[in-house]
Amino acid sequence: MDMASLLMTAPELVLSVSGLALLMVAAYAGDGSARLVGWLSIAALAVAGWTLCGTPGHGGEAFDGLYRADAFGAFAKVLIYLAAAVSILVAPRFFATGREIRAEYAILILFACVGMGLMVSAGDMLTLYVGLELNSLASYVLASFMRQDSRSAEAGLKYFVLGALASGILLYGISLLYGFTGSTSYAGIATAMSEDGLSNGELFGLVFVLAGLAFKISAVPFHMWTPDVYEGSPTPVTAFFASAPKVAAMGLTVRVAMEAMGSALDSWQQIVIFVALASILFGAVAAIGQTNIKRLMAYSSINNVGFALVGLAAGTAEGVAAVMSYLAIYVVMTIGSFLCIMQMRDADGRPVEEIASLAGLSQSRKGLAAAFAIFMFSLAGIPPMMGFWAKFLVFDAAVGAGLTGLAAFGIAMSVIGAFYYLKIIKTIYFDEPAAVYAPAGSRIENALMAVAAAVIVLGYLLNPFLDKVSTAAAAALH
Repeated sequence: MDMASLLMTAPELVLSVSGLALLMVAAYAGDGSARLVGWLSIAALAVAGWTLCGTPGHGGEAFDGLYRADAFGAFAKVLIYLAAAVSILVAPRFFATGREIRAEYAILILFACVGMGLMVSAGDMLTLYVGLELNSLASYVLASFMRQDSRSAEAGLKYFVLGALASGILLYGISLLYGFTGSTSYAGIATAMSEDGLSNGELFGLVFVLAGLAFKISAVPFHMWTPDVYEGSPTPVTAFFASAPKVAAMGLTVRVAMEAMGSALDSWQQIVIFVALASILFGAVAAIGQTNIKRLMAYSSINNVGFALVGLAAGTAEGVAAVMSYLAIYVVMTIGSFLCIMQMRDADGRPVEEIASLAGLSQSRKGLAAAFAIFMFSLAGIPPMMGFWAKFLVFDAAVGAGLTGLAAFGIAMSVIGAFYYLKIIKTIYFDEPAAVYAPAGSRIENALMAVAAAVIVLGYLLNPFLDKVSTAAAAALH
C-alpha cells in the first residue's frame, strides 16, 4: 500500500482508530465513561485537525485519485471538526436532565466526521458515496438518540427513510454518469464531458446527482425532512446537523460541480440557480409562522443554503471562495444560536422550545438576551454583523459572473427573511415577560457563546485571514 496515500488520509485514520478504541472503552466501562469518552473524542478531533498542517492538508491525489488532500478539503475539515467538538462539549448538560448521556454519543460523531472528511476530499464518485453513507448512518442513530422520546424516534425514522430515497437517487445518477462517460472519477467525467460535449444521458446523470446532493444540503425541493428532524433530534444533535454535515455536503456539492462537471457549467448552473431561488424564497416565507425555535432554525438553514448556492451558481473561483467564507461565518452563527437555545430551560431545568417563552428575557438574563440578539441580527444579514459580510460576498460573486438578477432577488428575499429573526428580538426585548428561565448552569456553554458572539461582532478583524484561506481553498479545485 502506498505510504504517501496513507499519510494524506491521516485525519480520517486518526478519527477511525480513535473511534474504534473509544468504542471498546464504552463497551467495557459502560455509560459511566461518557464524559471521559467525550473529552478523548475532542482530543482526537484536535489531533486530526493538527495533521492537516502537514502533508494531509496539501499532498495532492491519493489512492490513484480516489482521494484528494488539498486546501479546499482542509478548510472544510477544520470547520467540521470545530462544530463536532462543540456538539460533544455541550451534550452532557443537555442529557443530564432526566437521562444519562450514553458513551457512544461522541463516538458516533467521530465516525460521522470520518464520513464527512471523505466527502469533502473525494476525487471519485465511489469515495463520495462511501463517505456520504458513513456520515448518514451515524446521523440516523444520532437523530433517534433519545429512544424513549417519540419525537426523537420519529426524527430518526423520517431521516432514515428519506435519506435512503436520496441515496438511491444519487446512486442512479452516478450509474448514469459512469455508463455514459466510462469513469467514476471526477477527472474522467470532466474529460468525457469536455471532449464529446454533454450527451442526454450525461445530462440526466448530472440532474440525478445534483438532486441527491440537494437532499443532503436540505435545499428545496428536497428539504422536507429538515424541520421534523431538527425539532425531534436532541438539541446538541440538531446543532451538529445544522453545522458540520451542512459544511460537508455543501463542500462536496461545490467540488463535484466544479471538478467533475465544470465543463457543463451552462447545464448545472440553471439547476443551481433554480434551487438557490427556491430555497431562499421558501426558507424566508415558511419560517414566518413558526412557533418552535428549532423548526425556525431548520427553515433558516434552508434559507442560508440558498444564499450559499448563489455563490456556487456564479461558477467562478471567486464564487467558490465566497461559498467557503459564507460557510465559515454560517457555522459560527448557527453554533452560537443553538448555544443560546440550549439555555432555554424552565425553572425545573427542562428544555423549552417555544419562541413565546423568550418574552422578557432581556430583564431576567441580559447576557443571554444580548447574545441572542447578536446571532439573530447576523443571521438576518444586518450590518455590522458578520452575517452581512457573508451575504455580500456571495452577491458580489454573482454580480461578477453576470447574475445580477439572482443577486437582486436574494437581496429582496433577505428583507423578508429578516422579519422572523427580528421577531425573536422583539419578543425578547419588548413583549410582556413570560416565566423566568433557570439560571445559566454551564461555564462551557457561556464561554463558547461569548466567543461566538465576539467573532460575529469583531470578525471583520479576521477578514484578511478568511479571504486568504478561502481563496486558497477555491484555487485548489481544478
